[in-house]
Amino acid sequence: MSPVARRDWREVLVPGRSVAVSVPASTGNVGPGFDTLGLALEHRDEIELTVLESGLEFELQGEGSESVPRTEDHLLVRAVRAAWRAAGLQEQPGMRIVSRNRVPHGRGMGSSAACAVAGVVAGNALLAEQQRLDEDAVFQVCAGMEGHPDNVAPALYGGLTISWGEPGAWRTAPVDVLPEIVPIVAIPNYEVSTALARSLLPQTVDHREAARNAGRCALLIDAMSHRPEHLMPATADSLHQPFRAPAMEPSAALVAALREQGHAALISGAGPTVLVLSDSAPSADAAEKAIGELAAHQGPGSEHVTWRVLRLSVPQQGAKVSEHPHSI
Repeated sequence: MSPVARRDWREVLVPGRSVAVSVPASTGNVGPGFDTLGLALEHRDEIELTVLESGLEFELQGEGSESVPRTEDHLLVRAVRAAWRAAGLQEQPGMRIVSRNRVPHGRGMGSSAACAVAGVVAGNALLAEQQRLDEDAVFQVCAGMEGHPDNVAPALYGGLTISWGEPGAWRTAPVDVLPEIVPIVAIPNYEVSTALARSLLPQTVDHREAARNAGRCALLIDAMSHRPEHLMPATADSLHQPFRAPAMEPSAALVAALREQGHAALISGAGPTVLVLSDSAPSADAAEKAIGELAAHQGPGSEHVTWRVLRLSVPQQGAKVSEHPHSI
């Protein structure tokens, strides 16, 4: 992004004005597409952002609401301020945030990406129209907040995305997903931090395994857009899931058991949520039944693990913005 001139915030923001934004969950990697592929999931966080003369006000509900700070350190606040800084506002007003979080934290469903996208998009929407960031600038700010774009892209745009590039010059390309693809998530009652999951990855991998993974990644794009009968081989991974299994043994065991039954199961993002990509409603029914049966007969050490199973869809639109009816 090119440098922008500094502006007084009162020239481009109106105290009392509000916007509402909803952002879908997302799954990064999607099996073999490590740090490249991302898929939006129709399970949304919602926020309302209002410009205040000064100060911060919070009304937080839902997933993670009791554990996040009510200060400038809140990711939503940091994301809003990042958008305003990118528009040239160094001195900034206060804000009121109302959030209803549905995306679980620490489960590999893109909660931090949803939060970053919601803040940047809402902050941008409140700017005077002629001062708003363009689409690419919004994407760059969001990706900069996360450090990579694989969850940000589907959260922002929806669908399946292929992302690449480097800081400040991230790129993404959309892939049309067949409407019959049904994502099912099994969300466990334990968390795995992204930092821990990344720490388990080796610095190098075998060249042959990398080549096989590249082939499966290409096949997955074809399976999601044209030939869903290839979802099973296309979702196999050897670059990250095997190394992360010790941090999420119940999830790894569930993935293995589901795949043995012919379901295209994988770890969602950095885990520990399990994602199944079904190619029809009947196969989704069978996957849900299999998850229930397997969860009822978990191995030693997993007796206290419970699973919340959701049948979702792939939204073709990511972040949605509307002006709040109480704006003045």
